[in-house]
Amino acid sequence: MKKYLFICIVIVYSFVSCKSEPEGNSSKDTSAITIYHNGKIITMETNSPQYMEAVAEENGKIIFVGSFKEAEKKFSQAKKIDLKGSTLLPGFIDPHSHFDKVSHSMGQLNLSPPPVGDVTSIPQVMEKLKAYKKEHNIPDGEWIFAWGYDDNQLEEKRHLNKNEIDAVLPNNPVYLDHTSGHMGVANSLALKMMGVTAESIDPPGGNIDRFPGTNEPNGLVQETAMYPFVGNMIQVLDSKSDVFFELTQNYYAENGITTANDGMVGRKKLDFYKKMADEGKFKIDLITLAGFKELEINLKDSLLQFNTYSNKLKIQGTKIIGDGSPQGKTAFFKKPYLTRVAGCSHLCTGLPSVNQEELERLFILAYKNDNQVFTHCNGDASIDMVLKAHEKACAVLKQPLDKDRRTVVIHSQFVRPDQLEKYVKYKIIPSFFTNHAYFWGDVHTENLGEERANFLSPISTADKMGIMYTNHSDATVTPIYPIFTIWSAVNRTSRSGNVIGEQERATVYQALKAITINAAYQHFDEKVKGSLVEGKLADFVILDQNPLTSNPKELKNIRVLKTIKEGKIVFEKYIFL
Repeated sequence: MKKYLFICIVIVYSFVSCKSEPEGNSSKDTSAITIYHNGKIITMETNSPQYMEAVAEENGKIIFVGSFKEAEKKFSQAKKIDLKGSTLLPGFIDPHSHFDKVSHSMGQLNLSPPPVGDVTSIPQVMEKLKAYKKEHNIPDGEWIFAWGYDDNQLEEKRHLNKNEIDAVLPNNPVYLDHTSGHMGVANSLALKMMGVTAESIDPPGGNIDRFPGTNEPNGLVQETAMYPFVGNMIQVLDSKSDVFFELTQNYYAENGITTANDGMVGRKKLDFYKKMADEGKFKIDLITLAGFKELEINLKDSLLQFNTYSNKLKIQGTKIIGDGSPQGKTAFFKKPYLTRVAGCSHLCTGLPSVNQEELERLFILAYKNDNQVFTHCNGDASIDMVLKAHEKACAVLKQPLDKDRRTVVIHSQFVRPDQLEKYVKYKIIPSFFTNHAYFWGDVHTENLGEERANFLSPISTADKMGIMYTNHSDATVTPIYPIFTIWSAVNRTSRSGNVIGEQERATVYQALKAITINAAYQHFDEKVKGSLVEGKLADFVILDQNPLTSNPKELKNIRVLKTIKEGKIVFEKYIFL
């Protein structure tokens, strides 16, 4: 009887104990958890827009996505953030820009045309150069650099020449970096210091422009001819890298970016980034691409780990430069430009920056070592070269053409429909650049004709074909501003108000995918970021409006209110929560 009574007491006690345990996880301390609610929370995980009522974060990771009622029940002690109707998305992932160049621009004169700057004529450039030297107390003999000038937007519709710069700055070496990043103009002292004379020959893949009827350089250096000037600029400005580093991170963060990109850097800069990472200086993630000229050295270096994060830094793969700039008329096409091209008089199709044999060698070397390849290609002839190199490498290595390598053709600006079909077949990713429709859509129409111009960065067609695509700013070529990138993809409106390829207008959701989940996939990061899913990083951007329901023409006016990296606020416009 006593034994029976004891068993009954145990059963009753167990039942009471179980019933006294509240539902959910309230027995666990949930005070370190943060729940975001009362806003438009878009997961970016599905093929069509999916909204959730709440997302919860703990220790930098997403631990819940679902209804607010369920979140409250599970995490009763959690901190609650009322979004007050604002929109929360996965943090923006930058598919391609130049973190280092953005940083260097902070030590240069801005000569950009509107809306980035205010330069509209050559005399205005001269005045700004003269004023810059005076305002910054730059002594004679010291280098002066400027960025962003665009001959297409100057009243004179031409490049500057060395004599014009000499007239205002005769005693300083001066180099003006073109907005395309594929050419620049140097004055006489800069040319002299870099060894460019009337006897200099054009390097392979480059052009030293001359005054008409002479061998005398006029100051314009294009593609590989500009490399010594840019290399020198980097060397001079790198002395201030520590100063500009945090400012650059802040600039990316204030634009909603939680993963930044540096599209190609040399070993010295990689070592600098590694130093910053080791010292815990990164607030956001940075994905970098190593330069193709150092590929063999990098592959043999055991200290250089590809496709692996370390303290928010990841060296993703290798960048190859395939051709030049379409607005600078150095991109490589099968059919010629329709307008005059500097340094060319007949059938001007632009310049490949690397020959086919070398491109194939690089692809073979990279594929053999499972090193992800990113190739800059604007013109269709350059894309043909990449496709051929891909096919050759696969044949030599006896690898499947459709192996999951995630080879990226950066820009794919003027890709042809038949080339997109091969992208599908070979699982190649195009990283498009729809900002061109606004900044140079009118220029492309003039230089290339409507058919080619209207098919630039064809997101709509790529999406219908099932191609995984991204879309970028290529900063400093255009500003780091993902909201503008969304606007340009959806509207494709030029400076003059023309629609550049109406049939290629993307939906807002397609444009968002290109800088969230698709961008994560491009970098083999889709399991850790790019959408709001339990277990992924708590990387968020909070916007003042919902892009999916905003007036498409007003998308560029949406503001970033907060940027959150792994649960920590890295930018806040103002206290609103």
